Amino acid sequence: MVNFLLAAEPAAEVGEMGIGVLLAQLLPFALIIVVFYFMLIRPQRKRDKQVQEMRSKVEVGDEIVTNGGIIGRVVSIREDTIVIETGSDRSKIRIARWAIQTNNTIHDDTPS
Repeated sequence: MVNFLLAAEPAAEVGEMGIGVLLAQLLPFALIIVVFYFMLIRPQRKRDKQVQEMRSKVEVGDEIVTNGGIIGRVVSIREDTIVIETGSDRSKIRIARWAIQTNNTIHDDTPS
């Protein structure tokens, strides 16, 4: 009976050590996830938010560049589509709002 009690006592210590070892093994993975969040995920979300804001602020008369490289001036704006004029012959093209890559027109965003 004494041997049984002595054998049970180290088992409890091993169980407590097992939790510590498990935490020590999981800590590097948790740190990697945190680093990936702050170095990759968070900046990408910030860029996506800026692009979405730029697309929502496009106005008639702005010069834009599409994802396909088409450069044109905005003629009309609808909910999800934009009509642009391209070239000297004033060809009109209807594009989706998500296809706008950059807005080359500088706006004064200072409030009055």
